[in-house]
Amino acid sequence: MNRDQLRELMEAVQGGEISPDAACDRLKNLPFEDLGFAKVDHHRSVRTGMPEVIYCAGKTADQVAGIFASLAASGVNVLATRASRDQFDVVRQAEPRAVFHVAAGCITLHQQALPKRAGRVGIVCAGTSDLPVAEEARVTAELMGNDVDMVVDVGVAGLHRLLSQHLRLQEATVLIVCAGMEGALPSGDCGAYERWVWRIVRRRGCAAGDAELLFAECYGCEYR
Repeated sequence: MNRDQLRELMEAVQGGEISPDAACDRLKNLPFEDLGFAKVDHHRSVRTGMPEVIYCAGKTADQVAGIFASLAASGVNVLATRASRDQFDVVRQAEPRAVFHVAAGCITLHQQALPKRAGRVGIVCAGTSDLPVAEEARVTAELMGNDVDMVVDVGVAGLHRLLSQHLRLQEATVLIVCAGMEGALPSGDCGAYERWVWRIVRRRGCAAGDAELLFAECYGCEYR
């Protein structure tokens, strides 16, 4: 339930369209619903404007499906990240309208129209190996009502590829930059464009070295 739905419910009680007892039944799972293995935060959309997101890694398919069905029943848009095909197959049994985004590893359910947000989110992907993270960012941003423009394979190993997209990146209100290793692409974007840059630095292969971690921490990068 979000703020608009909560307001509509209160107005319905005020107008006599629904009884107070029926309204209480509607609100009985606020602020959370206890499923035993998880406490689903139905109040989060009221507090923050966006519902809880399901992080699927480490959860069983039945657990993911149970949380997904609980959120879906509340009427909000549902997003599950780091999901597998096996998890999706079980989710779909509980909620046939669910959609699996293979490249992003996300499961979504769009059942509530959100007002379009101002501006555009630019997603910049250093290499093909970074596409899963970039796709996850795209699916998330679009589900939240954002206009998204994604630019792929423009890492600093071939800087001319990045520079050729200058106009598209300049038009973005915010840039989400997905890169690996030492994060040279995020630092380049941050210096080239007067935009807020959210940097996602990915570990490729072995664990990152001390120098790489220090670079990421100094530049406020997030490790995935």
